[in-house]
Amino acid sequence: MAANLQNPFHILLVEDEPVIRELVRSMLSDGAVEVVCAANGIEGLKLAKSRPFQLVLMDVVLPQLDGISVCRMLKSDPSTSKVPVYMLTAKSKKSDMESATMAGADGYIQKPFKGAELMALVDRLRRVA
Repeated sequence: MAANLQNPFHILLVEDEPVIRELVRSMLSDGAVEVVCAANGIEGLKLAKSRPFQLVLMDVVLPQLDGISVCRMLKSDPSTSKVPVYMLTAKSKKSDMESATMAGADGYIQKPFKGAELMALVDRLRRVA
């Protein structure tokens, strides 16, 4: 565990709803996981390029720049293309999921989500990091 404390697992959460941002941050943050939050797509894109993250959780519907566009930009940039991007959204149509996949998303988590589902994802990614 000491190694994890020295090298925390960094998650970027891009979510415009303050309640969901706080819920996910408090659920996942511990000494070994750090969650940094952005409230819109442009802020999320800037943060993603400013420092290394091991996971990006992103809403699809965001102010200023939607999550699908941000995902596409992150996946087309060599400095961020390898970072797993999981869409965290209430949009559940097959076409929404296909759009996310075509933009390069690594996964799709529907709201309302289960806390255990998010924690299992983080645990799995931490083991391979």
